[in-house]
Amino acid sequence: MATPPVHPEDPNRDLGFGAVVARESRRRLLNRDGSFNVVREGLSPLGSLSLYHALLTTSWPRFLLLIVAFYLASNGLFALFFLACGPEALAGLQATTAGGRFVEAFFFSVQTFATIGYGVISPRSLAANLLVTIESLFGLLGFALATGILFARFARPTAKILFSRNAVIAPYRAITAFEFRITNARSNQLIDVAARVMLGRLGPDGRREFLPLSLERDQVVFFPLSWTIVHPIDEASPLWGVTEKELLAQDAEFLILLTGTDETFAQVVHTRSSYKANEVLWGTRFASLFNPPREDGLVSIDIGKLDEVEEV
Repeated sequence: MATPPVHPEDPNRDLGFGAVVARESRRRLLNRDGSFNVVREGLSPLGSLSLYHALLTTSWPRFLLLIVAFYLASNGLFALFFLACGPEALAGLQATTAGGRFVEAFFFSVQTFATIGYGVISPRSLAANLLVTIESLFGLLGFALATGILFARFARPTAKILFSRNAVIAPYRAITAFEFRITNARSNQLIDVAARVMLGRLGPDGRREFLPLSLERDQVVFFPLSWTIVHPIDEASPLWGVTEKELLAQDAEFLILLTGTDETFAQVVHTRSSYKANEVLWGTRFASLFNPPREDGLVSIDIGKLDEVEEV
């Protein structure tokens, strides 16, 4: 078995996970979607709650579902309050059953909440008028907050980078290299894209070590198509002389951080991912992404081939 190169102790090399995680964790540290497999516990639910941050970062389907649920629940609650004001609180109610009166009160609440007011149903008692005053203010604030969060979600730049399903150990000049490739999943342009790759693995003492991997190119000025990120496995590489079996035994994980500037917003965006040792294919190389040149000379790639590899 090849002896890993000896590296001087660097307090920054644990990437911020800390010595305990490096020593104790046997799970994947960084998921493919960029989330971490470590958690913070002990905070009270209210102390750790950040509603604004949660609404900004949740998925679009969940966000829209929360907005709809909040709207319906608020109007349903105010409808109950109107009914609680008494049978004479609202003028214009025609239903005779409790369910029918609730439906009419609900739609009156919707009209009040949205400041529509058709005039078919109107408040009569002092309690009902006070409730209309409160709900109209609640509705104005609710719409303002929902609009602000909706705008913030659209205005917040994020990166959507597609990573190849697998990384490969492929021939590279006279040696081999660790490679993976990426492409932008959106139609916008990213500039000054930089990549950092770290190798996390179990050392001889059973403690996880984190080693930086030098790249053939760690930054590209333009990123219009795709980028195959290459770490040459030369004598200075932590992967020099390491076999596939040894890499699996070391529970190796390649951690990746990408940063770039979103040209549309002129702001820095980032994304992260990782590859475990069993997600690295040996003796293969990536198939070409390029389509045959067009008659007008335009060059294009087929992103559907991002994961395709071929044996060598």
